[in-house]
Amino acid sequence: MTIDLKGKVVLITGASSGFGEDAARLFAAHGASVVLAARRIERMQAEVERIQASGGEAMATPVDVTNRADIENMVKSVLENYGQIDILFNNAGFGRMDWLEALDPARDIHTQIAVNLTGLIEVTHAVLPYMLQRNNGHIINMSSVAGWLAAPTFSIYAATKFGVRGFTDALRREVAHRGIQVSGIYPGPAATEFSEHTGKSNIKKGFKLPGGITMTSEYVARQVLKTAKHPRRAVILPWWFAPIIWFDGAFPTITDWIQTSVSKKYHN
Repeated sequence: MTIDLKGKVVLITGASSGFGEDAARLFAAHGASVVLAARRIERMQAEVERIQASGGEAMATPVDVTNRADIENMVKSVLENYGQIDILFNNAGFGRMDWLEALDPARDIHTQIAVNLTGLIEVTHAVLPYMLQRNNGHIINMSSVAGWLAAPTFSIYAATKFGVRGFTDALRREVAHRGIQVSGIYPGPAATEFSEHTGKSNIKKGFKLPGGITMTSEYVARQVLKTAKHPRRAVILPWWFAPIIWFDGAFPTITDWIQTSVSKKYHN
């Protein structure tokens, strides 16, 4: 069964760049009314204008997902303009990758948890009652393969993404009988602004991904769109990360040895 997105109201957080921005354009092209939400209102407004120029329906609303009042104002704005929220794409997030002792407690630890995990939960908490009223809706949570595989220097980021995976699975089991779908997206490396803000640890400088591994932002956004049309519980991107995740679970001692060797090389 394919879900027709025409006329659906889609709320996207973290929509000023990357997956969120590309997903907004794709949803609009399929007839959805799209609400872009993030802190950078100018960036989003420019995308709204491009969508409208192409015949699509979109609006932008500012939000800081660490601020409950902002979240409530965002949801109120969507409901005042469209009357419902059919799809919530929780995409806001960032990463700081470094050795734990090098992370700044406020900027790199607390804020990362507040945006990636607590903010996602708070936004969902604010939207869910309106889906429950209609016994219909789809919540799509952006996690990461770091929600399955915990690598050196990813300690806090992985903690948040493991948390998103746990929250996604638990919520799915809570609300499935009420007609609400809950999906998790777990991408590996992709070409977005993300890597520009992850920090400058020595492991990042010394370790380069082989060519061809990094996905485009639009590719990931297309998988989000596909998930909205054909709901699935979990989408791991690219596909070949699935056997790596399986190997990590089946042979954790070997995985520990490999990753400890990496730490030993770069962690001075």
